[in-house]
Amino acid sequence: MKLKPVVAMLAMSVVTSGAWADENSNFTLSGFGTAALTRSNSDDAEFARLGQLAGVKTSAKTGVDSNFGLQATYKANDWISLTAQGLVSKHITDEYGAELTWAFARFKASDKLNIRVGRMGLPVYMISDYLNVGYSNTFLRPPVEMYSQVNLQTVDGVDAIYQTDFGDTTLTSQFALGKSESKGTANSYTAKFSQVAGINLVLENGPFTVRFGHITTKFSVEDSASLNAVLGGLEKFGFTSAANDLRLKDNKASFTSLGLGVNWKNIIVQSEYGVRKSESRSLPDTTSWYTLLGYRYGAFTPYYVHSEVKQDTPRTMAGLPTTGPLAALTAGANNFASLTAVQSSNSIGLRWDFHKAAALKVQYDRLTPKDGAGTFVNPKPGFTGPVNVIAAGIDFVF
Repeated sequence: MKLKPVVAMLAMSVVTSGAWADENSNFTLSGFGTAALTRSNSDDAEFARLGQLAGVKTSAKTGVDSNFGLQATYKANDWISLTAQGLVSKHITDEYGAELTWAFARFKASDKLNIRVGRMGLPVYMISDYLNVGYSNTFLRPPVEMYSQVNLQTVDGVDAIYQTDFGDTTLTSQFALGKSESKGTANSYTAKFSQVAGINLVLENGPFTVRFGHITTKFSVEDSASLNAVLGGLEKFGFTSAANDLRLKDNKASFTSLGLGVNWKNIIVQSEYGVRKSESRSLPDTTSWYTLLGYRYGAFTPYYVHSEVKQDTPRTMAGLPTTGPLAALTAGANNFASLTAVQSSNSIGLRWDFHKAAALKVQYDRLTPKDGAGTFVNPKPGFTGPVNVIAAGIDFVF
């Protein structure tokens, strides 16, 4: 097992946590990370998170659930500040790499309104602002069924955050505009998102949080060799309508989600429901949801999570030949029409807050793919599941 990256994360956190402790400085440095080991009980496919080229089988590895982040903020005055955040993780390739996840200037227009310009987290999910900060979440990892529906976490542009109170209730409204792009695994393609618009409404009252989110965009993928080969074959043999249905060129797409959080006495409930819509059959329509139930016993929090995702559009292309010399072309088209990783999972875990800024988590997942390999990568022929995955890790902040 390659533990060096995780050891380096922990060592860096110890060094930097004491380096910028001057409260009188306009510059602050903070960070977060997860040092984890993950393994499954199957060698027929690899368990991975969204965007990872490779995952784990029966040999435990650090790469799936480990990361390390640093965030620096400079406060120029009472109205202007600059923030940058970098993240080290395994993404796109099978090696640890760094990416700039946040880089924005914040302008305080009033006590209730803040405007940010630059690169910000896109309000896709209930925990988008702290998706990579494991310590902020009860579970060891967000449910892959829900959190693989939008391959877009940041936006380059502008957003406005307005917060107001109604008695004991606080409403936070966020509106974002911009553009973004993301790479496929091993840089196999580039997805470009234009005209990104998002709204995020959060109501908080005591232990209860209700959240509504909606994002829209136009997106294109023009450099996918595998998709272009299928489109070219369909057009060559006269299946122009099917090619147009699969094409990824300035297609409209949206994701709408509703979330609920309860943190009442010792009871923890967190649930999200999301619906994805797209004009292209290569990005199928989906419905996904999960529910987490937990209960605190002092420093210990056992929890249970159930999660599911289903595809709402057909997983095959109608009107294409299923036999004869063009059957392989039809199989290729159907592959893009069924890209949704249809799957359900049940997870149990335990969180132990053994330190004021660190928590040990152990989580067991039983994942059941349906009609394919689900969220698993590099499957062997005939792989079906279910698969058991177990992980243990330490989340920390400083």
